[in-house]
Amino acid sequence: MDTQSTSLQNNGKKYPVKQFFEHPDIQKKFKEILGNKAQQFIASVLQLANSNTMLANADPVSVSNAAMTAAILDLPINNNLGFAYIIGYNEKQKDGTFRQVAQFQLGYKGFIQLAQRSGQFLTISSCPVYEGQIKENNPLTGMQFDWTAKKSDIIMGYAAYFKLLNGFEKTLYMPIENIKAHGKKYSQTFKKGYGLWDTDFDAMAQKTVIKLLLSKFAPLSVEMQRAVISDQAVIKDYEEQEVQYVDNEVPTIDKEKERIYLLIQDATTVEQLSKLESNIPDDLLDFYMVRMDDLKALKNGK
Repeated sequence: MDTQSTSLQNNGKKYPVKQFFEHPDIQKKFKEILGNKAQQFIASVLQLANSNTMLANADPVSVSNAAMTAAILDLPINNNLGFAYIIGYNEKQKDGTFRQVAQFQLGYKGFIQLAQRSGQFLTISSCPVYEGQIKENNPLTGMQFDWTAKKSDIIMGYAAYFKLLNGFEKTLYMPIENIKAHGKKYSQTFKKGYGLWDTDFDAMAQKTVIKLLLSKFAPLSVEMQRAVISDQAVIKDYEEQEVQYVDNEVPTIDKEKERIYLLIQDATTVEQLSKLESNIPDDLLDFYMVRMDDLKALKNGK
């Protein structure tokens, strides 16, 4: 379902991210995947949300699903480390208004980490290419570089390279103009001049060449396939890998799940909510249980 199409509500107010993550069912989900590391991981997500107004006000289901995706990939959510990010995003609605959601993004270090874990790579890396370092552009064997021939600090483009244990190797080079064109095509935040493309262009450029290189030429493990699918998406169902690429406006909407989501949200009594139980999709069970607990507490006057 498009769980991000509407913010969670609690008696007319947005459901706090912190309160959502404190619910036993949510904590249980993370513990099933991370074990003893779950509490530390959740704390890092909440710390990120507390330091970012857009994330603090985002639909907590989208924050939870993005965090769960990072947990499944066993990548830390820490902007300083650069493995994976949870980014606040204004999702445009059909009526022209905007709703704040969380988007999962993988850093280039995350792609390298997943490649290393697959056990198939001898080496993998990426770097900027400076003026003078391009030696030859062979359409058959690929770009050749002389890393000692740097003439200036002008970056001409970015390159990524890997070599597999079986000897297969591949290099991908993208001129800086192509990197920027890619960013403009696939990222609204690039066009509007904010987000990681603005604050850490080098990291996003390296991620672009690594992701394209791996997607086109590398054997992709199950983890890496999940990473490619989930990158730059609002995660609507982390188990079924149902995603919505809001950043480049390629929506995926399940109307029936959206309808059930709204019914859960709008239920005002335990009895009314209970009638929906038999029709709840798996990816909405957490939301359903949280809402049920709220209504029971309200009924008991707590």
